[in-house]
Amino acid sequence: MLKKFFSLEWKSFLRSASFRANMFIKIIMVLAALYFILIFTGLGIGLFYILKKQEMEPLETVNRFIIFYLLLDLVIRYFLQKMPVMNIRPFLVQNISRKSIVGYSLGKTMVSIFNILHLFFLLPFTIVLIVEGYDPLGATAWFIGILSVVYLNNFLNILSNNRSFVLYSVALILVLLALFTYYGLIDLTQYTQPLFGALYTTPWVVIVPVLLLVIVSWITFRFFLKNLYLDAGLKVKEKAAQTEHYTWLNRYGVLGTFIKNDIKLIKRNKRSRTTIIMSVLFIFYGLLFFTGGIEAYEGPVWRIFAGIFVTGGFIFTFGQFVPSWDSSYYPLMMSQNIQYREYLNSKWWLMVITTIITTMIAGFYLYFGWEVYQAILVGAVYNIGVNAHLVLLGGAYIRTPIDLTQNKNVMGNKQAFNSKTLLLTLPKLILPLGLYALGHYLFEPIAGYLMVAGAGIIGFAFKNKVFVLIERIYKTEKYKTIAAYSQKA
Repeated sequence: MLKKFFSLEWKSFLRSASFRANMFIKIIMVLAALYFILIFTGLGIGLFYILKKQEMEPLETVNRFIIFYLLLDLVIRYFLQKMPVMNIRPFLVQNISRKSIVGYSLGKTMVSIFNILHLFFLLPFTIVLIVEGYDPLGATAWFIGILSVVYLNNFLNILSNNRSFVLYSVALILVLLALFTYYGLIDLTQYTQPLFGALYTTPWVVIVPVLLLVIVSWITFRFFLKNLYLDAGLKVKEKAAQTEHYTWLNRYGVLGTFIKNDIKLIKRNKRSRTTIIMSVLFIFYGLLFFTGGIEAYEGPVWRIFAGIFVTGGFIFTFGQFVPSWDSSYYPLMMSQNIQYREYLNSKWWLMVITTIITTMIAGFYLYFGWEVYQAILVGAVYNIGVNAHLVLLGGAYIRTPIDLTQNKNVMGNKQAFNSKTLLLTLPKLILPLGLYALGHYLFEPIAGYLMVAGAGIIGFAFKNKVFVLIERIYKTEKYKTIAAYSQKA
């Protein structure tokens, strides 16, 4: 049965409308995986000797700080690890055991790069411990215990993406730990060192993380098995109906109608609400650059980089997936008497309005000085005049159906990357940095700001001409997009 599942997935990959884009990104992902494998292997071999050189006991030091490594792994998984899904409905009417379907789907997560990568750090480090005279039994128990916690993260991540209670519980624990550590109320390392150290000094303790892994994996398996029915998730929850008219937008005609639809889409769906949360978090991204906390980000050019991200969160998280937000009814919409110009213009205005609101909220950056807020204002002008156009242009080539009920891949999807969208990244980020550097180093800082803002103003001035080009591209790609949306993401 496993062989059959592999065969069906391979055929689905080869016959996908985005096969070439998938091949391109697969190659990039393989190269990236090889790079990180080398990094983790080197770290696993060299960490022992680096700590020894710093006159620190290697295993004790790792046990103190590995909790942060594991917590970071859990956070990264939530935002980046894609849940392996199958189009299971055809299987449910066949003579195939539901346990086989669930077991295969969960088994795929076990061999995910997010799990395998840790082996290239933990295994070399354990071997070095044994070679350097540490107890082989204790070192092996330590390795099994830490690896069990890694796989525990794997199943916690799966449950977090399907059970709100688990998600909120894990998020609350992480936030509390971060706050307590930041304000010095507790020192986690005082507790984690003896906790993980017990795996080495008392090898039988390894039973605890292994048992926890078995319990959580069994809970995950039972959860999916219980909900694996043909009509699972199709029942409509009964609740009081709410009517939202937004009549104040009627004065704007067709533009107002589209904006009303987008507001309703954002309010009513999990994926779009998560995108809004992510765009709000972008506002605080500038703290990494403007507080001086990271020395590498103290260069003047980085201010423009931060300004663009602080004010462009909604553009990058929502705008890049136009028209994918409407993928579920896009074919129907294209059969109506709808002008592409009106549709695209509504999306553009929504991005402009949110950028203005974001810029106003980011007013607290004035605390760090007027020059800092200048970078944010200039970034907002560039986002409105240039990046808002570019994300709409890139959307014509991102044929990624979006499931609005799921919040995975909120930061992107592998189909969102292809040669055209990668090329459009250059004017989004590299061009404003280059313009600012040119003005800053050849003349003075204000000249750099003026050049970046000037590019945004020029883009705004030529909006109509740019929209003619974008509209033409959308029309050219129309039927390819409809065909892609008819397939499963």
